[in-house]
Amino acid sequence: MNIDSLERIDLYRRPGTPARARPLGKPLASPATPVVFVVDHDAAVREALRLLGCWAGWQVETFATAGDFLARPRAPAPNCLVLDAGLADVSGLEMQQRLAHRPDMPIIFIAGGSDVRTAVRAMKAGAVEFFTKPLADELLLDAMRHAIERSRTALAREAELEALRERHASLTCRERDVMALIVCGRLNKQAGGELGISEITVKAHRGKMMRKMSARSLPELVNMAAKLFPAQ
Repeated sequence: MNIDSLERIDLYRRPGTPARARPLGKPLASPATPVVFVVDHDAAVREALRLLGCWAGWQVETFATAGDFLARPRAPAPNCLVLDAGLADVSGLEMQQRLAHRPDMPIIFIAGGSDVRTAVRAMKAGAVEFFTKPLADELLLDAMRHAIERSRTALAREAELEALRERHASLTCRERDVMALIVCGRLNKQAGGELGISEITVKAHRGKMMRKMSARSLPELVNMAAKLFPAQ
């Protein structure tokens, strides 16, 4: 993104689209409704972003400080964070570092002025966008939509991984041993030799393990193992 050439239009007007008749200030109540978090020291900016997000049909929660936001429990719905790069209590880049373990919460930075160095660091660390005020509302809405889709994807991956972990936890110790050898390419006879058990016993453990893991084929099992134990 070219920060210096960013088109700027007034954030404080309602976007000029046919959907603007939707009531402002009333986020939808569905649990699946995406949540937009806004952390900015400027009350006027917080209110403008709240109206913009509600207009788009999202739930919006605003915070004046990083501390207030960090005290909020994790949201189970798709979400994103619109973050002031110049917070007083915690810098925007420090906040980004603290939230690095949260791929389900993509970050959109906003700044009071053009700070190319900060923008580059934020984008390299995974920020969705870095905007300078006054904000371009249509560009900001597009960035929010993109961030929310990223969050939705991350949450789906997290749910899939949690299900795999539960299935793996249901295996017996011997079934886990068999799985570890099979996904490494060992034949049943070879696995039996390494474990000190017969090939028939390996086949029995393998069958139970495949059923518990809901794996329909060896390639599918290998793919599951790669997700459970990614290479370091």
